[in-house]
Amino acid sequence: MSKTQGISIPKQWCNFLYDFPQYAGQDVPRGVALLTQGTRRVSVVPQQPLSLVTQSNSISEPYHEIPERLLELYSQYRPTPLRRARELERRLGANARIYYKYEGLNVSGSHKLNSALAQAYYYAKAGIQELVTGTGAGQWGTALAYACKLFGLRCTVFMVGASLRQKPQRRAMMELFGATVHESPSDATEVGRKATQKDPERVGSLAIATGEALEVAHGGKRVRFAVGSGENCVLLHQTLIGGEAVEQMGALGEFPDHVVACMGAGSNFGGVGLPFLRAARERERSVRLLAVEPAACPKLTRGLYALDINDFSGTTPINRMYTLGSNYIAPPIFAGGLRYHGTSAFLSAMLADKGFDAMAVPQREALSAGLLFAECEGLLPAPESAHAIAGALDLARKHPGDAPPKVILLNISGHGLFDLSAYEHCRSDTLAPDAPNEALLSESLRHVREFNTRITGASS
Repeated sequence: MSKTQGISIPKQWCNFLYDFPQYAGQDVPRGVALLTQGTRRVSVVPQQPLSLVTQSNSISEPYHEIPERLLELYSQYRPTPLRRARELERRLGANARIYYKYEGLNVSGSHKLNSALAQAYYYAKAGIQELVTGTGAGQWGTALAYACKLFGLRCTVFMVGASLRQKPQRRAMMELFGATVHESPSDATEVGRKATQKDPERVGSLAIATGEALEVAHGGKRVRFAVGSGENCVLLHQTLIGGEAVEQMGALGEFPDHVVACMGAGSNFGGVGLPFLRAARERERSVRLLAVEPAACPKLTRGLYALDINDFSGTTPINRMYTLGSNYIAPPIFAGGLRYHGTSAFLSAMLADKGFDAMAVPQREALSAGLLFAECEGLLPAPESAHAIAGALDLARKHPGDAPPKVILLNISGHGLFDLSAYEHCRSDTLAPDAPNEALLSESLRHVREFNTRITGASS
């Protein structure tokens, strides 16, 4: 059943900082910021117009109004459908009602367009002429390329090499909308050339791609870096997902016991889940959020909650977050959007207080869940979204048959039409090993610990 008719696009973004003001500020020891003065570390914040900075920091209002022009553009593909996975329920024989929100019905094929349109709008209003970004699996790069085209901005994208080679169609999509695309690490930047020395096979990581983008952005007067996930303003733009889903489930007389989404840096997870936390409080209900990450990049389940930088170059601010270290390069799994080494500072603080649950899923288990979902529901999910499906299946299978049925909502953040090779490898049992290299992981975590000891000691 699709539930979109009669449901309106939210006119406001849900400001979760109003609900959780204790997580609004960066928990960085006093004096650490001073250590960066005179170095190459430059905050991302001056790259942003005041509108986005305000959205990332304001705790005084429960909502932020969405400009009329953005509502017009959102109406091209929103509201997105909410469906009940009845055939999947029957196949599982589980004591659960499973719903899914589907974000793949736009030109980017994912939820990323929700923030790309907003950022392009605000940057264009600020007089910026070009946006530069890093992208993992390419959904964000595609979304930003399209948004820049609409608002008359140039666009430059650094895409993680392993993902670009897996999905060359993503490059074609970005170039279709006029973007310049570099395979990262590239020879176009100092960051890329240094990274290639450590990564001669050019597997790449989002930290490296972001570092390259930042280098280019800092080199031009009307050029700015656009961030695809992790920043509070990006999570804010994605609350369109949860805002619609709250209304859609309410129209069905339902409220979820669990909301499940995959976790990279956190945009689709926060976007679908945070509005339900507010709705639960207002309705005196309970809901539990579950973040599902790849076993290849397990920052929530095996990482450190520590001070770290967001990119390979060290030009981004120091944040406290769950991290594997910015030097960590995860195995080149097909879910490239989940290979980021760290997580949103806001969501990290929430997880540290046990505000939601997290689990890691191997690639084979995730893709197998995606195949089952496609067979049952006629929709091929992105490998990233397949991780969320695996998490929802785990919840459903573990729920006792003699208990009241569980209501589970999962977010399908994008389609998998560019990921057929991933599913073919899964079907033919030819997936490459995706377990982290334990020696490299240990080394990266050691660097994080040493970094924290050094900077906290120097700032005391």
